[in-house]
Amino acid sequence: MVIKNIFEYYRDPLDSRTYVLYNIIMTNISSGEDIMQKLEILSAAAKYDVACTSSGVSRKGEKGKLGNAVASGICHTFSSDGRCVSLLKILMTNHCIFDCKYCVNRCSNDIRRAFFTPKEICDLTVEFYKRNYIEGLFLSSGIINSPHYTMEKICETLSLLRNEYKFNGYIHVKAIPGVSDDLLAQAGFLADRMSVNIEFPSEASLRKFAPNKNFKLISDPMQKIKDSIVSHRLSIGENRKLPRSNINNYIPGSIFYDQKKLEGSSSAPVLTLPKSLTKNRPFVPSGQSTQMIIGAGDESDYNILMSTQNLYKNFDLKRVFYSAYIPVNEDTCLPSLDEPVPLLREHRLYQADWLLRFYGFHAEELLSTNEPNFNPYMDPKCNWAVKHLEYFPVEIQTADIALLLRVPGIGPKAAKRIVTSRRYSLLDHNSLAKMGVVLKRAHYFITCNSKMMYKTLIDEKYISDRLISLNNKENWQHSYSPERQLSLFEDFGVS
Repeated sequence: MVIKNIFEYYRDPLDSRTYVLYNIIMTNISSGEDIMQKLEILSAAAKYDVACTSSGVSRKGEKGKLGNAVASGICHTFSSDGRCVSLLKILMTNHCIFDCKYCVNRCSNDIRRAFFTPKEICDLTVEFYKRNYIEGLFLSSGIINSPHYTMEKICETLSLLRNEYKFNGYIHVKAIPGVSDDLLAQAGFLADRMSVNIEFPSEASLRKFAPNKNFKLISDPMQKIKDSIVSHRLSIGENRKLPRSNINNYIPGSIFYDQKKLEGSSSAPVLTLPKSLTKNRPFVPSGQSTQMIIGAGDESDYNILMSTQNLYKNFDLKRVFYSAYIPVNEDTCLPSLDEPVPLLREHRLYQADWLLRFYGFHAEELLSTNEPNFNPYMDPKCNWAVKHLEYFPVEIQTADIALLLRVPGIGPKAAKRIVTSRRYSLLDHNSLAKMGVVLKRAHYFITCNSKMMYKTLIDEKYISDRLISLNNKENWQHSYSPERQLSLFEDFGVS
């Protein structure tokens, strides 16, 4: 209780007179719990940060170093609520000077608190990696003392891990808004991916739920990270934009294809570090990402998806993650504690996000102000198709790749296989199935040599009813799956 009261008193950044006292307090907190107790607390506290992503880099193992971060090095192991557990996902501390209404770690909550020292994080990462429990590290933190102090401790951890422990694996680190350019740069040259959580798609919601944050505070480091990635890629002779799926090169209407290729400077300064460090390390080679909370605010799916599209265009983000809000705090502004977790809504947003990134869709095509939310009974691509039957049926032998990608049941790989194979032979429905086309969805929308697979009525209600019946099982799973993150303790028998 004494410690809690001191934190309440020193919620503002510490001055020189209280700095020593603060460090004594944090040392006592750090030593007061054993390492496994702290791991239990801080891994559980980190589950609300989404990190389900592949590494996106191709750094192979090196002699004298531990681990690698090849593009497929971070496997996709998900819990029932869609969160990746192949990374050691922890907070440095769940102490926080902020009081964000949606956050379980807000300073007004009476919860168990803990603090990892940089060395403890390094030891845990290396030991778990050696035991094949993890393939990388996802590190975030509550704000202790100040954003600057917190980021200093994060950078100290990364420096130890890379330089003393020789850890060569994948690292995803949260950038703390409001820190100096030097600290952002240091983290960027030590981590593979950085992220700054935007949290909400509108400034009004951010002010409502996180009074200590604002859009400028969040967008400034995002812009600096983006500009620095561009600068360092150009300096080594690479394309200014981070590599993406090759399919985007074939879709003129994609949000990435028509992005302006500005070669000049921007308003944000480029982050710099001494050449001794930049010589050996690329700057954030896996790019940056962000996260939005779904279901806490009043924004529609249309608002969220439009914000997502703008984030991809303006900051060249690799991913936007969506986190279904799990009611953990009692507040009149928030859903009640017995409110169902909107997992199906989160799922629909991920499906739509996929359409933006790999299928050439725009947010305005999928939703509008008149229809601002996704159909809960049908995935966004099927829903678009049944409302635009004027484009169908599509002739497989002649349709271009952009139109093939609009067909439910045809993905990027199948579309490229179709375009390649039809040069040499006529395709039929059996050959499409072998290429990976999901015919139970696609057959309503395609013809092969002017023939449909079955006699089908091209009618919105007729097709919708049958597609909805196909999606019932999937919708039930995402509606009723229990929200939980896989635990190192439960799943690996650690007690």
